[in-house]
Amino acid sequence: MAHSPTKVTRLGSKLLAGAIVVTIGATSAVAQVAQPCIGASLELAGPLAHTGLQVRLGAETAIDEINAAGGVLGQKLKFIAYDDQGEPSRAVDNGRRIGEKDNCVAMVGGFRSPNALALREPIDEMGLPWVGVISAGTRVIEWEKGVNKWMFRVSMKDRWVGPFLVDEAKARSKSGKIGLMFEATGWGQGAVPDVEAAAVAKGLPLVGKETFNIGDQDMSAQLIRMRDAGADTLIMYVVDREANQILRSMERIGYKPTIVSAWGISSQLGKTAGALTDGILVAGTFAWNGDLTPRAKKVYEAMAAKFNLQSPNDILLPSGAANAYDGIYIIAEAIKLAGAFDRDKVREAFYKVKYEGLTAKFDPAFEKAAPGAIAERHDAIKPSQYRLLAFHENVLKAVEQTPFKR
Repeated sequence: MAHSPTKVTRLGSKLLAGAIVVTIGATSAVAQVAQPCIGASLELAGPLAHTGLQVRLGAETAIDEINAAGGVLGQKLKFIAYDDQGEPSRAVDNGRRIGEKDNCVAMVGGFRSPNALALREPIDEMGLPWVGVISAGTRVIEWEKGVNKWMFRVSMKDRWVGPFLVDEAKARSKSGKIGLMFEATGWGQGAVPDVEAAAVAKGLPLVGKETFNIGDQDMSAQLIRMRDAGADTLIMYVVDREANQILRSMERIGYKPTIVSAWGISSQLGKTAGALTDGILVAGTFAWNGDLTPRAKKVYEAMAAKFNLQSPNDILLPSGAANAYDGIYIIAEAIKLAGAFDRDKVREAFYKVKYEGLTAKFDPAFEKAAPGAIAERHDAIKPSQYRLLAFHENVLKAVEQTPFKR
């Protein structure tokens, strides 16, 4: 069943066949190879609607700033967001519309890795630069056909997240016994070999691996097996709804391991699970709660005014919003370097972009792979730039600003 699109707050908007079209500024009538618009396929309705909003927070704020400073190559940018409701087939339809009908110069990707995976073929066929800002699946960028020269990412990558989580789990485990819990999706299952390989490399084989389905209400059986295996620390690939059920299952059986999670867990969990979240560690790229740089404060104030945010805790996916902000700026800088709204020139310019963002200093944003090699540097944020966040008093902050720093 189709859902009504989310209302765009304080922006001129219009409904377009189950999509939200957010227009910021005007489009020049001058003919271009591509139009000065950046499209996005996001979850804007249904249970994952909050994830699409997080991308809009960062992307639209960045475009506002860019347009206020004169736009790009003398033209104002448009941001066009279509709703895919988290479904890969809808994401493909939206991608086709963005690349063919709207003829946008670039596209931004959203939350779910299965949607990004479904877009690999269409993006390659259309020759449309795609910049993912949340989905972390390794195969989004590294696929069996080799390098997809059109797909880039300003986000985390599971193959790099795995070692990051294993390092943190090892440092915090008293027994050296670590388990893995993951959702039975492309994201969760795809992360298993990455985590296993990282654990073996650290001489720390996993004492248990347990999975669960989206919508499961009780994970007691899986957790009892973990407890009986002696796991005092769990690495998790889970999103808020199931994380809430896991925490409540732990409470029922009296099991309180340290949790080190991939970033499917967001600030929303602090609102649903409350005190049960205290001490949960989450991999990320940015935190809006706590101390901020002057620039980040300014960006937050702009987002708060535009989207009526009451506090930084209303940014439910803090890393995603910051990644989206930086991703838009990287696209804009690439267009400037290209000197035209030409997709191929913009793609080539990605390798030359130097930009100091909220999440990292990009110098350059991306690097070309050697012939025949995996496109290691189609991921802009390097593992050394990942950050560890922690829940404290129901709020997700940089771990250094909580009692849970090492």
